Amino acid sequence: MKKFIYPTLTIIAVLLGFFLGSTSAHKAEAQQYSLRNFFTPQSKIDQMLQYMQQGYVEPLDLDSITEEVMQELVQKLDPHSAYIPKKDLEMVNSELSASFSGIGVQFNIQQDTVCIVAVIPGGPSEGVGVLAGDKIVMVDDSLFAYKGINNEKVMHTLRGPKGTEVKLGIKRFGTDELLSYTIVRGDIPVHAVDAAFMADTQTGFIKVNKFSETTYSEFMSALAKLRTQGAQGYIVDLRENSGGYMDQAIKMANEFLQEGDMIVYAEGRAYPRYEARANGKGRFLQNPLIVLIDDFSASASEIFAGAMQDNDRATIIGRRSFGKGLVQQQLPFSDGSAMRLTVARYYTPSGRCIQKPYTLGQQEDYQKEILDRFEHGEFYSADSVHINDSTAYYTKKGRVVHGGGGIMPDIFIGRDTTLLTPFYNKCVNLAYTYQFAYRYTDTHRKELQKFKKWQDLEDYLNKKDVLQDFLKFASDKGVNAQDTTLTKTTSLSVAKQIQKSRPLLKRLINAYIVRNILGDEGFYPLFERDDEITRSAIEEMNKKYESPDFRRDIHADIIHGAIEKRK
Repeated sequence: MKKFIYPTLTIIAVLLGFFLGSTSAHKAEAQQYSLRNFFTPQSKIDQMLQYMQQGYVEPLDLDSITEEVMQELVQKLDPHSAYIPKKDLEMVNSELSASFSGIGVQFNIQQDTVCIVAVIPGGPSEGVGVLAGDKIVMVDDSLFAYKGINNEKVMHTLRGPKGTEVKLGIKRFGTDELLSYTIVRGDIPVHAVDAAFMADTQTGFIKVNKFSETTYSEFMSALAKLRTQGAQGYIVDLRENSGGYMDQAIKMANEFLQEGDMIVYAEGRAYPRYEARANGKGRFLQNPLIVLIDDFSASASEIFAGAMQDNDRATIIGRRSFGKGLVQQQLPFSDGSAMRLTVARYYTPSGRCIQKPYTLGQQEDYQKEILDRFEHGEFYSADSVHINDSTAYYTKKGRVVHGGGGIMPDIFIGRDTTLLTPFYNKCVNLAYTYQFAYRYTDTHRKELQKFKKWQDLEDYLNKKDVLQDFLKFASDKGVNAQDTTLTKTTSLSVAKQIQKSRPLLKRLINAYIVRNILGDEGFYPLFERDDEITRSAIEEMNKKYESPDFRRDIHADIIHGAIEKRK
């Protein structure tokens, strides 16, 4: 399930997933070369392992020792090189693949039980009658609800080779008997575009969550859909997008840039310089564009944002991006494991390497850097941002930009803390808002499923005053007036904290419930409507519509279209 990032404790949880995802290999359309040419069969390490295997006083599990040595060696390198054991390789690779084999459900874990949040349309589970709200309590006749169950164990169990069977024991709300389903695993699509909708009458909004094998094709479909709905300008949301394949970012950038414009270049010690330039055949060369980034936008996200910024093609809004400017190549080992080795750095058109500083082997300091940014106030104020590279780089029109650690937005918007309170933070950090939304949906699913538009469902929830139900739920969990931790850092009573954070709580709970019924196409329009960065983007876009350049470009497009029709 997709989650949003909030202050304090949740940042730590996000980092764990981010550093796994950010090591993804990039597909660069560069001259091919083989690192195997550098391999020496009888290295010192090979000799040592042979000595140990042949002469040690007791028998050794050399495979286990080798695995540990491989991990230790890679940790001496940069933070994004990684050794991937055979048992983990399929799951790691599936993060950026177009599909994987499984049963086709979205789930979360509540009270040690796997709860199905949504059934993927056309997937194997839908075909046999599994429903959203069902709870998986048995798998292949073994108990599957127990203390310590986690997402990794669930995915490892439910995913598997296409065509294989898995038997589920399902507990369904309102049904006393345990339901049994035998499901044949099949291909499950993995989408890179979460949602595409009209933010106002002229502006299309596209949320891209990663740069996978299908990102470009999904992105183009989203652009085409929004154009038919009247979009004249586009907001591309890359917040929390940790990157992926470089070629997908290059193809996306090409749609907006003039012929010859540099998109990105990459080079390394054994990696020949590779340049990507626009071919001028993009279909959205004149449309106003805004790109949203934040602290967790990285890698391919930064390639796209950097290309748009350096070519003065788009306004970048949000917060400084993560700062990952390294290219990895995946190299296989004979036992089915692999290594993702950093082979090059990439640079934006102005020459910026946006990789933030790191020291070889100092993984902990590197990973802690994003927490240091938070503690130093960089999430909230542009004045607190420390730029590591004082060199001035210049955009196509001569504007000064800086490198040395991420993309600095043209318009900085810090996290809005005006409505945050200890009560709100605790409810979000402990996932009580999320848990309540699932429980409310599960209990009222039949009546909620009558709504087909998110606006109608939101109106219904507002009339029901769902927030009051949530406050009782939170109180039952111990987050109430008796919770002394809520007033240690503030003079506000719990009642005043609730009142202050009421708009945030209402927005989040309603959005989660809407997602449970209508999916991301309902969730994002509701959630983004009151988001400060999105509101700023819409305001900025409206300024672009009023500019003489936009009117001239649109007039030129109309004339060009008329000429093409006459041909």
